[in-house]
Amino acid sequence: MADTLGSPSSEPEGGFERDPSDWVTGDEPMTGAQRSYLDTLAREAGEEIPADITKAEASEHIDRLQSKSKRVDGAS
Repeated sequence: MADTLGSPSSEPEGGFERDPSDWVTGDEPMTGAQRSYLDTLAREAGEEIPADITKAEASEHIDRLQSKSKRVDGAS
């Protein structure tokens, strides 16, 4: 059988926004881009975040900190 991508059934609307805990690579170390952006957001928020977190954990922290950031539209 040939390698395939996707699924035999269609994604529900908004299917591109998966929960980070469902990511196939979510348990890998965070990427360089995540690390850099998370460092910026954490410094702005006055928070310290461990440097050895996973991609999924980094994404969750980024989402949380973006909601507090003045650099993201819609932040208060």
